Amino acid sequence: MRTAIGIRPWLPKLKGSDRQESTISLAQVDTIKTTAPAQGRIRQTYSGTTEFPPMARAYKDVLNVIRDLGLLRRTPVFYTLVGVALLLGFAGCATGFILLGDSWFQLLIAAALGILFTQVAFLAHEAAHRQILSSGPANFRLARVLAGLIGMSYSWWDSKHTKHHGNPNMVGKDPDIEVDTISFLDEDAARSRGVIRWITQRQGWLFFPLLTLEGLNLHRLSVVHLVTPGRVKGRWTEIGIISLRFALLLTPLFLFLPVGMAFAFLGVQLAVFGVYMGASFAPNHKGMPIISPDARLDFFSKQVRTSRNVTGGWWATWLFGGLNYQVEHHLFPSMSRLNLSRAREVVRDYCAANDVPYTETTVLQSYGIVVRYLNRVGLAARDPFDCPITAQYRRV
Repeated sequence: MRTAIGIRPWLPKLKGSDRQESTISLAQVDTIKTTAPAQGRIRQTYSGTTEFPPMARAYKDVLNVIRDLGLLRRTPVFYTLVGVALLLGFAGCATGFILLGDSWFQLLIAAALGILFTQVAFLAHEAAHRQILSSGPANFRLARVLAGLIGMSYSWWDSKHTKHHGNPNMVGKDPDIEVDTISFLDEDAARSRGVIRWITQRQGWLFFPLLTLEGLNLHRLSVVHLVTPGRVKGRWTEIGIISLRFALLLTPLFLFLPVGMAFAFLGVQLAVFGVYMGASFAPNHKGMPIISPDARLDFFSKQVRTSRNVTGGWWATWLFGGLNYQVEHHLFPSMSRLNLSRAREVVRDYCAANDVPYTETTVLQSYGIVVRYLNRVGLAARDPFDCPITAQYRRV
């Protein structure tokens, strides 16, 4: 077994009762499972404490190194530059819109807006994690405004995202693996019916085409949340910001462009936004181990073993808004995007020294994993004994 001293001098190796030996290799990370009841076509199995040996001091050891290196400090200059770049981008889109006039080249402006809105979503995500400003309340106010500017409810997203961070890929606790057209668990796929069943059977191949509708779906879910009776923090503030946002976007479209072109512009913007958002979040956890609902895992193991990084360096960090360092983001959610790459060195070396699988792939490999995983889950919506002859007998 390798020691941390041989890799990085700052990383202690857990000893004795601090950890149990793990024999799980990186190549096995997608197949680690414990048994779950098999019922007909349902084959889903879950990972639990047996597969993920507890590591009592792992997170504390790594966190101490991260703090000593100063990687939890805010980076206001960096985020100021990002904000200025986005403002210039929006100004360029507005200028292009005016200069192009009644032209189908406006669809290029629509695509650019879809990209810019996604980049704003990344900033809203970082503000919600208190990465940008010095105080929590100031970050939350900024996140609410930024989310509203892209047409999303911060209160809806924050509740959902907080649950995800606490229990990634855990059945019954992570809303990101709950069925929503796409099924992420075999039992959900087996329960699908009608058109959804047809989609589920092919969901891996249909995943990216379906993302073209995700932008519209995010707007819909936000509106439904805000108009649903019950306590919603900042309800009227969010309604006001979102209403103003759509007024500023839709009024010029339908005032200066032909109706058909205006709808095409809106469709392209929503499609690019949806695909970009979905393609940025999909590689992070899909296809990683699914955690049993009754599993009791330590924080370090739970976050590292269910997350996947995407390689690529600075360009991937800009393209994915820091989500390419998903392992480090889940371990240190308040860490600035700028510091995640240095944190990766610490976490990766610690995992290597203590035989903890650390998953990292290229962008294309991650998408391949997601498609294969969704197709495998979709098999649960198919009846292996469903052939024309037996189907005819059942109808008699």
